[in-house]
Amino acid sequence: MNYEQAREAFAEWGVDTEAALAILSTIPISMHCWQGDDVRGFERASGCSGGGIQSTGNHPGRARTPDELRVDLEFAYSMIPGKHRLNLHAFYLDTEETPDRDEIEYRHFEPWVEWAAEQGLKLDFNPTFFSHPKADDNLTLSHPDQSIRDFWVEHGKRCREIAARIGAEQGGEVVNNIWVPDGSKDNPVDRMGARHRLEASLDAMLAPQHDKAHLLDAVECKLFGIGVEAMTVGSHEFYLGYAIRNQTALCLDMGHFHPTENVADKLTAVALSVQDILLHVSRPMRWDSDHVILLDDSIRMMAQEIVFADLLARTRIGLDFFDATISRTAAWVIGVRNMQKALLEALLAPQTVLRAAETGLDFTTRLMLTEEFKSLPHGAVWSEFCARSERPTGIQLIESLNGYQRTVAQRH
Repeated sequence: MNYEQAREAFAEWGVDTEAALAILSTIPISMHCWQGDDVRGFERASGCSGGGIQSTGNHPGRARTPDELRVDLEFAYSMIPGKHRLNLHAFYLDTEETPDRDEIEYRHFEPWVEWAAEQGLKLDFNPTFFSHPKADDNLTLSHPDQSIRDFWVEHGKRCREIAARIGAEQGGEVVNNIWVPDGSKDNPVDRMGARHRLEASLDAMLAPQHDKAHLLDAVECKLFGIGVEAMTVGSHEFYLGYAIRNQTALCLDMGHFHPTENVADKLTAVALSVQDILLHVSRPMRWDSDHVILLDDSIRMMAQEIVFADLLARTRIGLDFFDATISRTAAWVIGVRNMQKALLEALLAPQTVLRAAETGLDFTTRLMLTEEFKSLPHGAVWSEFCARSERPTGIQLIESLNGYQRTVAQRH
C-alpha cells in the first residue's frame, strides 16, 4: 500500500496522517553515546569498571577514541529521520589532559560542542558516578566517608556547570541527569542514614543556581543493580519525593523497575506532581539488562501514554541500552527508529473514538477498536516519513547497516 492509500485508510477513522507526521518531526530522541564503546569512556586518568554497569559481548568495531565515536554517530544519525540529540556522559571528555572527575571543566568537552553544532545536534549531559576507584564500594553520594562524598559532590557541581555552559552555547536546555549506583549487596541496618547522606549530598550539589533555560536537572531511580541487590539508596520512592520537593525532573528508566511493572502506567501518576519527566527507554530482560528496544507492547504503551496524556512537551525521551553482541551502530539506529515508530502509531491512533468508548463505559467497542487499529497501514506512513527525510527503509536500510559494520569491523 502506498502513502496516499494509507492516508485515506486513516482518514476513515478521523485521523490526519499529515498532522501526525508534522508532530513526529518535532520530537527529538536523545541518543546515548555509551552504546558506541560499551560504556568505557575516554578518560586518560586511572579508572576502573564497576558501579553495576556491565556490557555483554565483544562485537568487532568498538569505538576507541572520540573521533571514532563521532564518525559512528554521524553514520547512525544519517540512518534516522528527524533531528535528534546526543546524551553525553562526563567520562567521555575529549582532551589530552588527565583531570580527575572533580577537576573536569567545560573546555574538556568543547570538541563535542563544536561537533554537535556542525551536525545540527543538541547535547544532553550526565555526571559519571561509576567506573572510578572512589566508587568501588558502590557508594558515592551516600558514602559514610565525608571526603568521598565531597569528591562526588564536586564532580556533580562541575557537571552542572558544564551542562549549563553547553546549554548557553547551543541556545537551549540541556538535561543533566543524575544517577548514582549507591546501595548494599546484603541487608543494611541503617537505610535512613544512607538516605540522609544522599539527600544532603544532592542538596549541596544542586545548590548553585543556573539559568533554567539552559539546565534541567533530573534524578534517576533504580530498583536494584549488580552489587546492590538488597537495597538501592536512590529508590523510586526516594527520588519521587526528592523531585517533588526540589522541583527537579524525574527520570524513569524502563529497566529500573520490577520486570512485571508497567512503567508507562507511572507517567501520568508522577505527572500530577512532577512538572518535567525524563524517560530512559530500554528493554529489560529479567533485570536491568539494557537490551536494544523492540517495537513491542511496552514501547507502544509508553508512546501512547505520552501522546494521549498530552505529555510530549513535558517529557524528554532518551535511550539507555548497551549491547555489544551486535553492531553497535545498528543498535542505535534500530532503537531510535523503533521509538519513533511507536510514537507515530500513537499519533495515528483514533483518540476521539477510543476516548468516547471508554468514557461511555463501552469496553467492548474500545477493545474492538484497539484490535482493528493494529491492522491499519502504519508502515506506509512510516516509509513516507523516512522518504521525506531521505532515510532508507527495508532492504536498503539493512544493506546500509551491514555495509557500515563491515568497515568498522577492521578496527583493532
